[in-house]
Amino acid sequence: MKFAGFLSIAALLAASTLSAADLKSGPQEGESVGAFNVEKVAGAVNDNVESGKHLCYRCKLGNQPVVMVWARKSDSGLADLVKQLDKKVTENSDQKLSSFVNLLGDDADKLKTEAKQLAEKNKVENVAIVVPEDHKNGPEDYKINPEAELTVLIYREGKVAASHAVAPGKLDKKTIESIVSDTSKIMK
Repeated sequence: MKFAGFLSIAALLAASTLSAADLKSGPQEGESVGAFNVEKVAGAVNDNVESGKHLCYRCKLGNQPVVMVWARKSDSGLADLVKQLDKKVTENSDQKLSSFVNLLGDDADKLKTEAKQLAEKNKVENVAIVVPEDHKNGPEDYKINPEAELTVLIYREGKVAASHAVAPGKLDKKTIESIVSDTSKIMK
């Protein structure tokens, strides 16, 4: 009987691991990223966009290589990722690598406060922190999975080269390294 209980627990763990590995969110490799509007709140101090301005960052960045992040939680994991992306953008300024982070949630004012704090606390210079107009779950055509705490789209010329969907509590050092490493897929 104990062995059967052990097998049941092992099967449940395997199933939960499998479902986490199968988590998909947003456009996938080879798919296009569409236009949507945001409010720039902080970061990207030299991109000629004032904080408080409403615009389409996807449109502004055009065919440049971009790392677009959708985050439901502004925590230390997101801060670590943003710091790594900030550094990567600096290292690849000759190729005009850009990045912006979309904060998602129910309360736009709260998201704006979190965006300012994230940028100030972590001295974000090169990554724009924005709140999309569709701040609850992102634009409908992006199909951001509500079960993904973080969705990362790495694209160039409007086509996704790599996509990462991160389950709640799973944004660790290894995942951040994998995301940052995938920027090589959009560099020439």
